[in-house]
Amino acid sequence: MRLPRRALVVGLARSGEAAALALARRGVPTVGADRAPELDTGRLADAGVEVHLGTEEERLLDGVDLLIKSPGVPGEAPLPAAARERGIPVWGEVELGYRLLRNPFVGVTGTNGKTTTSELLGAIFRAAGRPVAVAGNVGRPLTGFDGALDPDAWIVCELSSFQLEDVHRFRPRVAVLLNLEPDHLDRHDTFDAYRDAKLRIFHNQTEADTAVVPNGFGNVPGGATRVEFAAGDELPAEPLIPGEHNRENAAAATAAARAVGIEDGAIAEALRTFPGVEHRLELIGEIDGVRFVNDSKATNTAAARRGIAAFAGQPLRLILGGSLKGESFDELAEELPPTVRSIDLIGAAADQLAAALGRAGRRYRRSGDLATAVGAAAGAAEPGDVVLLSPACASYDQFRNFEERGQAFRRLVEDLW
Repeated sequence: MRLPRRALVVGLARSGEAAALALARRGVPTVGADRAPELDTGRLADAGVEVHLGTEEERLLDGVDLLIKSPGVPGEAPLPAAARERGIPVWGEVELGYRLLRNPFVGVTGTNGKTTTSELLGAIFRAAGRPVAVAGNVGRPLTGFDGALDPDAWIVCELSSFQLEDVHRFRPRVAVLLNLEPDHLDRHDTFDAYRDAKLRIFHNQTEADTAVVPNGFGNVPGGATRVEFAAGDELPAEPLIPGEHNRENAAAATAAARAVGIEDGAIAEALRTFPGVEHRLELIGEIDGVRFVNDSKATNTAAARRGIAAFAGQPLRLILGGSLKGESFDELAEELPPTVRSIDLIGAAADQLAAALGRAGRRYRRSGDLATAVGAAAGAAEPGDVVLLSPACASYDQFRNFEERGQAFRRLVEDLW
């Protein structure tokens, strides 16, 4: 790629830091900015990046001919908006990584199951003896692999709607859409805008590429060869990870792996041995016949419904709640199976959840915080019950992210032993 004369990176968390370091490593004069007044920017300073914290002054755009926007920064934020007004290109960190790395890509997006499917694909590549890196929304910034990958290695890149908003030339050899449910409406405003962001994964594909989509899904942009998948597909092996939704993820991964020429034997080995990912139906342990399951990554109602369905027919003690994302809880409340024995509500969403549960005629407790909810659920649980944290909400009211919430759940359960 033609390197910019001067670049501005807005948002200096993991992906922004990696983007700034990659540009500096390439000799590009780079400025980094973040609204947060206090961040550890030692690595950036050591690399020669000019850092500005607690400011979004438009003067930072002076002399800049490329702005890199971290996925957590909204498109209407002052600096990206001003850059567009000046005609300065705005790229996401994924777009920059794609242009710096000339490796072949498998892109994975969808509302739910992205990380599990991406990591499963990584396991399939490794079982086949093929070099691979798993990057993107899994928590490993794509630009962090600049200069560190064999040119023959494949990159499996998990892509959120926030990351796909600002791709322009990004073209995966195989693009996977797992599912599409309302999510992040607090950021995208409408489902149509969210859907459009997700479908950008297909925009630049040609007939030489493959688009993997759910069975019966409507038309997608681009010119790729279409391959469909479904939970009921015949697979080379049954997946180790539980749940109908994970069988669907396995079907998507199988279709993608076959599209890049991986044999069924390697796919089968990975399906039989892949243990899943933290915070996604993760069994923390069993105490006196009661199982405790961490599904903290269920940050929307569709994910929570899938988590609950994975324990169909088993008595459940359910923990719901967190920060709001703009979606209704009515469908979730109405679909709760009769095997749900108790519901503990936590966080900022408790009022809206309570209202939806009340309309559905379901009883609940207002526990307020996770520690109280775990204690209440564990105290009421009987042998054979499952205490399931599947919040249906984001975590930002009481935790920094879903990982921190899941780790807190683990500690609380371990304290019960």
